[in-house]
Amino acid sequence: MNKLLISLFLSSVIALGGQAQKKENYYVKYVEFPQHATLEQKIDLAARLTPTPQQYAWQQMELTAFLHFGINTFTGREWGDGKENPKFFNPSQLDAGQWVCSLKKAGFKMVILTAKHHDGFCLWPTATTKHSVASSSWKNGQGDVVKELREACNKYDMKFGVYLSPWDRNAECYGDSPRYNEFFIQQLTELLTNYGEVHEVWFDGANGEGPNGKKQVYDWEAFYNTIQRLQPKAVMAIMGDDVRWVGNEKGLGRETEWSATVLAPGIYKRSDESNNRLGISSLSTDLGSRDMLEKATELFWYPSEVDVSIRPGWFYHAEEDNKVKSLKHLTDIYFQSVGYNSVLLLNIPPDRRGLIHEADVKRLMEFAAYRKQVFSDNKIKKGRKYWNAAPGSEKVYALRPKSQINVVMIQEDITKGQRVENFTVEALTDNGWKEVGKGTTIGYKRLLRFPTVQANQLRIKIDKCRLNSNISQVAAYYAEPLLEGVQREDWNTLPRSEWKMLSASPLTIDLGKEVVLSAFTYAPQNAEAKPTMAYRYKFYVSVDGKKWQEVSTNGEFSNIMHNPLPQTISLGEKVSARFIRLEATTPTSTMAKVEMNEIGVTINK
Repeated sequence: MNKLLISLFLSSVIALGGQAQKKENYYVKYVEFPQHATLEQKIDLAARLTPTPQQYAWQQMELTAFLHFGINTFTGREWGDGKENPKFFNPSQLDAGQWVCSLKKAGFKMVILTAKHHDGFCLWPTATTKHSVASSSWKNGQGDVVKELREACNKYDMKFGVYLSPWDRNAECYGDSPRYNEFFIQQLTELLTNYGEVHEVWFDGANGEGPNGKKQVYDWEAFYNTIQRLQPKAVMAIMGDDVRWVGNEKGLGRETEWSATVLAPGIYKRSDESNNRLGISSLSTDLGSRDMLEKATELFWYPSEVDVSIRPGWFYHAEEDNKVKSLKHLTDIYFQSVGYNSVLLLNIPPDRRGLIHEADVKRLMEFAAYRKQVFSDNKIKKGRKYWNAAPGSEKVYALRPKSQINVVMIQEDITKGQRVENFTVEALTDNGWKEVGKGTTIGYKRLLRFPTVQANQLRIKIDKCRLNSNISQVAAYYAEPLLEGVQREDWNTLPRSEWKMLSASPLTIDLGKEVVLSAFTYAPQNAEAKPTMAYRYKFYVSVDGKKWQEVSTNGEFSNIMHNPLPQTISLGEKVSARFIRLEATTPTSTMAKVEMNEIGVTINK
């Protein structure tokens, strides 16, 4: 529909008033605002923006799984440098059926495999490079992890997705943009041609310099066209225009989460200019309010995906076997992702055997059992009765007599747009009506938690919405409170009471006595990513504070800017030291600022 027709349509809406509600026009995935549209007209259009069938099917999955598996699994790194010997990849008991069966039992609907991470190692026998399973020790080079996972997904009726890293630290042509883009499209074509239906293609925006010193320029449009041609039903995530990154790797969504958003997808050439003009990024808290609509020229159906790992790292590390997220932590993540109008993408990394570790499987089963316990007992009668709710309207729902509740679920029919801007929940107790919670957006699903009350009725008020909202379901539950176990800080084994900082830049520390070190840890304070945080580094030790020895390490706190949790660096050989020094630069290559309490050491006793 061109701008003139949209303007004529809006004029008729204003003239007809409430009668326009009887017959609504919808705009799938995208709508452009007329040049001189008023805020009222923009709100009207925003209310009618809807997802594609693929986006709607994706949203209904709610729980999806990431499988970070590859050469890093065997080197202990988070980001490989592409120089690894492919022979290192040699899982002893790889069983993709165990992965998918475990995830199916835990309630997941799709798995996404890291078919290639930043190290460039391919989990399928590609024709594009020798840096793949074909050169590994596993199955004498005859194996294909992607194929085995695809077959397991077929067996257990699980949807299948692939992650293909655009950043490739192994490819000789990386940085020669036209050559590498052809190389990447060939890899993408193999994955989208040889393994049946692919439901999600996941790209991150990681980028770097190639061997020629030039930064690679990705041809996102060509990548997108390849997916559209080969797998037209797949959603394109993160560096795509179907699914949006929530903005962190902690599993935290926004309390106000608009799927109808002003944020332009990163693959569009105009995205930087548009987003900069609006002063927003994927990290912004407001991506769709009336204030944002007033400044915007276009609107996208671009829903949020929340990614987080079940462990501190994204790849398997044996030292993290006792650091699997607690049931309470996973449950909080669920309520702040699926319960905040997003899809949860939970990473569960297979171990060096090629199995999901027993600790992870146990926690997944506990997580599934808890959700079943909570959500199989809806206290509301007739909560699925469709409600076309005008702004300011309310509806009362009957509960089973004397119901104990502390969770309310509300869903909008997003096939008719996302419209609720504010709502209130009240419960009828023995002392009359009591407000138990308020919220802003609802979208596909909103889970509202509050202190337990005993009630006989529930009242939902739609305080503010765009046109009439379409409430498809209201439910109420009781969730047994969970207690968080005490987690011991174990990334520093030498008390700091005797430490003395000799220099802040570079950070130089007198440990107080000579010890034998086996590892050191960098733990950004409050798990906060700051512009001054360390990324690349050199680590030195000294016995006398005069003669310094650089300890050979990989020199990189991989992914620290997105996942600012403690990273422990093994020193390989045990070294004697009384003094340590960390020279570090930030992700933007400026001098990093590291505090003494952000460093820990592991001593060999």
